[in-house]
Amino acid sequence: MPKSNILQKIIAYKKIEIENARQRVSESELLEIAGNMPHPRSLSGALRGKQHLSVIAEIKKASPSAGVLRENFDHHKIAASYQMHGADALSVLTDEKFFQGHLDFIRDLHPTTHVPMLRKDFLIDRYQICEARAAGADAVLLIVAALTPPQLGQMLRASSDCGMDALVEVHTLAEAQIAMQAGAEVIGINNRNLETFEIDLSTTEQIAAQIPSGKIIVAESGMTKADDLVRMQNAGADAVLIGSHFMREPDPGAVLTSLLGDMQRQAKYVRQ
Repeated sequence: MPKSNILQKIIAYKKIEIENARQRVSESELLEIAGNMPHPRSLSGALRGKQHLSVIAEIKKASPSAGVLRENFDHHKIAASYQMHGADALSVLTDEKFFQGHLDFIRDLHPTTHVPMLRKDFLIDRYQICEARAAGADAVLLIVAALTPPQLGQMLRASSDCGMDALVEVHTLAEAQIAMQAGAEVIGINNRNLETFEIDLSTTEQIAAQIPSGKIIVAESGMTKADDLVRMQNAGADAVLIGSHFMREPDPGAVLTSLLGDMQRQAKYVRQ
């Protein structure tokens, strides 16, 4: 499919997926399950006010741009490795059709995970937020490009109603302004253009400079070495979200430790 149409294709599929899910489990049933879950862990609390650059480590089997990233995929082992090596939060892909993820990954990991878990998917309806909380997610990803401004506001309120933080993803300054006007507190700046899939780390530098202090900034996509992390931190990022780079390695958590160690040796980074 043409890359410029990927987001539209995904959203169209999500609408069908949501309606099918509603036939199986109602929103009221999800809310009842969610009401019996432990209180969500705070994503913003895990990322804010650290003396070091926080890391959201991603669990992702595949992507439309790269194909299968990890043939020998075991979400339990990956999550355990990330946590053992100091990840501040986990991002879990739950989209089945395009990323080979599943909401069951969050359900499975919830009992043994001690850091916040973000449901990473293409969320366009309150139902999906209720799904996330009922599965044990602590936070959700909201993509500005996938929502109208009124929808974004509604989704942020729905997240708050469920006690969850929202990581609001932007790729342009205009999208960042929409996110801030909607009340986003955690803003993810995606260095990947969702239309072309091209990576440009200067995206974070340009947008972060226009975001007022007090917001939590997460740099997303394209970071593979310590220099990249230093660059993102110097741009004003409080955290980075890294997935594909880790997923291609035999032991993702060990690569996380190595990456942070390389950054520390540059004497520009302090990790407690």
